[in-house]
Amino acid sequence: MSDEEFVFPFEPGLHEVFPALHEAQSAWLSKIDSLPAPDRKTHELIRMVCTVILRSPAGVRRHAMLARELGATWEEVAGSILLTLPGFGLLPAVEALPVAREGFDAAPEPETDDADG
Repeated sequence: MSDEEFVFPFEPGLHEVFPALHEAQSAWLSKIDSLPAPDRKTHELIRMVCTVILRSPAGVRRHAMLARELGATWEEVAGSILLTLPGFGLLPAVEALPVAREGFDAAPEPETDDADG
């Protein structure tokens, strides 16, 4: 596998040392991604909030981008982040907002279902 085939920065090293473990992990994550509920947009918002709590800027950026690709508005992204305030404090949320905005702005415009377009 080439580095371009990996989604996460840890994958090349894991694959080099433990290819079977990497393949099993990828299959497991694929099954999580295919859960029928919640819908994919909500799924990405939840994952983004988890990365806010973990204070993972790369994760926040990635999941904000994916949420927008799936139709999330900036208000939904920012509101989801602010829901972490009561349990996890102000600092993780404040740090995450500009990073989430970067990811949100980097996403392509979501496709619409309109016949007009």
